[in-house]
Amino acid sequence: MSPTANFRVDLTIHTPAYLQIIGEIKQAIANGDLKPGDQLPTVRQLASDLQINFNTVARAYRMLDEKGIISTQHGRGTFILDAPTGRELQKLRKQQLTVLGEHFVEEAEKLGFEPGEARKLIEEQLDAWEQRGGARKKE
Repeated sequence: MSPTANFRVDLTIHTPAYLQIIGEIKQAIANGDLKPGDQLPTVRQLASDLQINFNTVARAYRMLDEKGIISTQHGRGTFILDAPTGRELQKLRKQQLTVLGEHFVEEAEKLGFEPGEARKLIEEQLDAWEQRGGARKKE
């Protein structure tokens, strides 16, 4: 299955769909699921898969292209460019963790949790993670 088949857009959150697409692509690169030279689906295909407007995907692709993350070659398709360096990869991973944190806070607030309750839950999850030995290795 293609890594892009797992892309999701949640239209119920405050983060615009085009930023979610950018985040999904960056996360797939940071995880190693998308590698240099991998081809992304066409704008129309991804818009259809995600059931969103074509222009939303086009905006995300354009912004990624401007940042040098992807390259769109007319008539050939859209491809992932060179892998980020160690420092760039760390920055990319940190940005994605920030997005996850923002999403968690937004969802916890929607569910009516107080900040202290959410903090306690996260601390419990982090403690459990440490008990398991920290970071999991990719299989």
